Amino acid sequence: TLSRKSDTAAAILYALKLWPALTRYADDGRIEIDNSAAERALRGVALGRRNFLFAGADSGGERAAAMYGLIGTAKLNGIDPEAWLRHVLERIAEHPVNRVHDFLPWNLADTLAPTPVT
Repeated sequence: TLSRKSDTAAAILYALKLWPALTRYADDGRIEIDNSAAERALRGVALGRRNFLFAGADSGGERAAAMYGLIGTAKLNGIDPEAWLRHVLERIAEHPVNRVHDFLPWNLADTLAPTPVT
């Protein structure tokens, strides 16, 4: 027997109170047992917020935010952000300034998207 005020009893009571939520993943195989995937997805947001503290000025923070946005957009379009940035940096010097939109990730998705494995 345990005292209701012991740490072990508190942990057991907590688990029993949340039992339906704890066992929900067993009823549906699509549900994860933990939220590690969501936490990993938000890790970049937390790191970016911390990095913005060292941007030096508002203009530096705005530039960093623009880069984070473009890198995130590349990921959403199925493009490797490093490959996209390399592609842009290799070509931007000779590219007409009025056509810089050609380098936006969604305009290069067909060019840089990974080839499906057959």
